[in-house]
Amino acid sequence: MRQLRSVLYVDDEPDIREIVALALGLDGTLAVRTCESGVSAIAAALERLPDLVLLDVMMPDLDGPATLARFRAEPTLASVPVVFVTAKTMPSELQRFGALGAAGVISKPFDPMRLLEQVRIIWERIHG
Repeated sequence: MRQLRSVLYVDDEPDIREIVALALGLDGTLAVRTCESGVSAIAAALERLPDLVLLDVMMPDLDGPATLARFRAEPTLASVPVVFVTAKTMPSELQRFGALGAAGVISKPFDPMRLLEQVRIIWERIHG
């Protein structure tokens, strides 16, 4: 199985970005970058392709679903797995996110001590 080496986390909330960077950084082998918007995420991903993107759904300007659509429209980024991180976890919303092409969903609020495990489980499901 392909090893997860780099994650890009996208969220407009600086405190959450910092928590995610710290939580995922505990792994020591995982390169974690953060971005504050969908636009900056696209630029960052084109500059250095991540293995996985964790993407907040609710953001100003370009929300998570619109950002995912832009990723899928960009040939270089089209195959990068994107996981939504959101408080919107009703079954109909989960179904919609799957239809948009999300590789998974992590519920907010998440437990920072379990986040790395959740990310690895999704990664193994994608590449297992």
